[in-house]
Amino acid sequence: MSITKKIAHKAEAVKGGAKKTVGRVTGSWRLRAEGRSDQIKGNTKQSGAKIKDAFKH
Repeated sequence: MSITKKIAHKAEAVKGGAKKTVGRVTGSWRLRAEGRSDQIKGNTKQSGAKIKDAFKH
């Protein structure tokens, strides 16, 4: 997996965490849910990349 994709997946997870935090602070349930969703997507993509790399070598 290329380094740019790894960075993009990590950035998506971080962005989701930030959205979730902002949603919690402002009391916005929609923003909180979007943040959780983005965070889960980013973490899932990272896990998939790690598995793919493990079987690649």
